[in-house]
Amino acid sequence: MIVRNWMQPNPTLLKSDTLLSEAKHILSETSLHALPVVDDGRLRGLITRASCLRAAHCALRTQSVDELNFFSNCVKVKDVMVRNPVTIDINETMERCLQVGQQHGVGQLPVMDDGHVVGIISAIEMFSLAAHFLGAWEQRSGVTLAPMELRRGVIGKVTDLVEEAGGEVIAIYPISVAGQGPANDHRLKKLIVRFHAPEIGDVIRTLEREGFPVIESVVASH
Repeated sequence: MIVRNWMQPNPTLLKSDTLLSEAKHILSETSLHALPVVDDGRLRGLITRASCLRAAHCALRTQSVDELNFFSNCVKVKDVMVRNPVTIDINETMERCLQVGQQHGVGQLPVMDDGHVVGIISAIEMFSLAAHFLGAWEQRSGVTLAPMELRRGVIGKVTDLVEEAGGEVIAIYPISVAGQGPANDHRLKKLIVRFHAPEIGDVIRTLEREGFPVIESVVASH
């Protein structure tokens, strides 16, 4: 999964001298939560919907006509933008994008291609990615298996057991368990198993009989 295939391409680009009130209007009229600030082809910053709203609320709370006029006619994007924002390359993976967002505590990343802003990726796209993984729009049942060391053949065995119990495996996601196992040992993981099955209880009993404890389960809604 590559960033270029998940980003919002060709976002509106603002100049740093754009009035903040105009930026707020653009953000209100679109589904974007942030806009890149670009001067002479160079990324200068990032203006977020939250920053615009905070500035507007500050002006409104004063109940002063002068403050409101100042906000509408004088405050510029460069006064409140995030300078030198964290970016992601268009050819990076979504996995890397998630890592960068988490490391820096940001939910919007301008997407760069050869020094130029070509898109933006936000928590919305990251949420969409997670939803696709978990089958949020599909009727799937599922179980989460207790942490285990992922030796060769484990995932294959789990798949065989689910199918033995009458299920059809759709996806299996290994999830690392923080704070357990030796340092730098990534083999200890929970397994999230998503499947179609007429009776989830049969699947659970079959897995547990073979030494795979189920710590949670979800039943597809019909």
